Amino acid sequence: MSTSIEAVIFDWGGTLTAWHDIDFHAESLALAQAVIHSPDPDDDVHAHAARLHQAGATVWGWSRDEQRSATLEDLFTEAGLGHDPALLTAYREFWEPHTLTDPQVGPMWRDLRAAGITVGVLSNTIWPREWHRGWFERDGVLDLLDGDVYTSEIPWTKPSPKAFEAAMAAIGVSDPSRCVYVGDRLFDDVWGAQNAGMKAIHIPHSTIPAEQLGHSEGVPDAVAHELKEIPAIVAGLRSA
Repeated sequence: MSTSIEAVIFDWGGTLTAWHDIDFHAESLALAQAVIHSPDPDDDVHAHAARLHQAGATVWGWSRDEQRSATLEDLFTEAGLGHDPALLTAYREFWEPHTLTDPQVGPMWRDLRAAGITVGVLSNTIWPREWHRGWFERDGVLDLLDGDVYTSEIPWTKPSPKAFEAAMAAIGVSDPSRCVYVGDRLFDDVWGAQNAGMKAIHIPHSTIPAEQLGHSEGVPDAVAHELKEIPAIVAGLRSA
């Protein structure tokens, strides 16, 4: 059997977690709870939320059009609002139900590692590393990760090849042809991974908002309808 595939790197939201439609107005209201000052003293939480919602659209545009990363701090700055990170509790609680790791992830990652495959994560996110790692730890899978990169801590987002290179570096792999990327987006994940020299597996469960669609769509090397299918698909790619 060929051993050409040595690593599998995963997207996070909509791939390792279930896709959920989000009430972005409610999200912005929760985020606005962290505002501590505004250029207009008469602004209320609804005005703050509107500013933050518009800033969120702008930040998504950076990622889609420029592959430029952002952080929560950047989001508030774009909205022209000051915030206290200690007041983000309502925002984290809003997202908590949408952060649950798919129950198939643990057994699937164990199967990959048993086959000698290195496991990584690369996520487009404005959230800090400790939030993501905390959710993996909560769900009992953090110890199965060999490396993880969150775009809030690097200058680029997917589909930039530099984002994929950062993920490879995090797991100690240098040859993209020996990597498979798994994700739910045909632009960021499939086209991006293939453009970076990787193979790509599509998880077709997410309804990607129109404003987040990119300029290209990749044709995946394989499609997985459940995460538990990944080890067998990777085995097939290794023996091809």
